[in-house]
Amino acid sequence: MIVTSTREQQRVIHRLALDARPFELLAGGILRYGLVLFLIGGGLTKFTEAEAVAIQPWVAHSPLLGWLYAVASTQAASSVLGVIELALGVLLAIRRWSPRVSIIGSLGACIMFVITFSFLFTTPNLSMDAQGFLMKDLLLFGAAAWTAADSLRATNRDR
Repeated sequence: MIVTSTREQQRVIHRLALDARPFELLAGGILRYGLVLFLIGGGLTKFTEAEAVAIQPWVAHSPLLGWLYAVASTQAASSVLGVIELALGVLLAIRRWSPRVSIIGSLGACIMFVITFSFLFTTPNLSMDAQGFLMKDLLLFGAAAWTAADSLRATNRDR
């Protein structure tokens, strides 16, 4: 039986914590910039007719977004959503230079993903494929919330 001292155990724990930092940095970069790519890619598709038609039933049944079709065409409403997604992606991407501004993008993305996740409950007769597609927004909400916390930490460090 091997007996280790408390000091040795603390040293091992400290060493493991230090070794975790590269993984934390890698994971954070993947979360933030993966989300940036997702938002920018998704935002760009909103300018296509196929995407405008595809999201129309979800947006039309949303109590928060359905009004868009009363003031804009299907394509114009989709384009507005695309501009919002592009702006949020850019705001998330500038965290290194402006973490305070990036917080706005993170919180905006959180709101966006709560709204899109709500399509699961507001759109009647969703196919299983659509349900699976919309479920990802719960994870994306978590990634956006993490980027908000990360930007807040960076803002507090800058003080």
